[in-house]
Amino acid sequence: MKTRFLYWALNVFHKFRKIKIGRNCKIHFSCKLSLGFAKHAPGDLILADDVEFCKGVVIKCYGGNIHLNKNVFLGEYVIIYGHGGVEIGENTLIAMHTCIVSSNHTIPDKNTLIRSQPDILLPVSIGKDVWIGAGVKILGGVKIGNGCVVGAGSVVTKDLPEYSICFGVPAVVKKYRH
Repeated sequence: MKTRFLYWALNVFHKFRKIKIGRNCKIHFSCKLSLGFAKHAPGDLILADDVEFCKGVVIKCYGGNIHLNKNVFLGEYVIIYGHGGVEIGENTLIAMHTCIVSSNHTIPDKNTLIRSQPDILLPVSIGKDVWIGAGVKILGGVKIGNGCVVGAGSVVTKDLPEYSICFGVPAVVKKYRH
């Protein structure tokens, strides 16, 4: 019932109606979902069946597309900025206070305001059956392979191979799942 009401409310209050919510999704009332920052670039937010958002989750498409596949779990206060696009595979767990950012800024010369520079769109792809620990930062342009485990507090700046166990700043492969 709550999912149906949320779906109705999102469709009423979002002119572009590009939010799709699957069956049996659980979204805490304190979560914030936003399609875009401009009328011409609203982005899409697609939540497959059985997706769960805990308290304080923030999802902002900023003109990009965010797709969470079946049975994805987002812990408390997870933030996803999807300007460059974010894809999260099924059965993935993302622990509390994780931040995923799919864009970056150019570094201008000193005579140009940083704020006026365009974003560089850098898609993020997270595979199936991935476990992202608490407080992980995932930067734009990264692909995390199926079955990865990323330790708490890590900063992911480069691609991580399938079934690797990674941690650190920056995150590096320490071993593999067997």
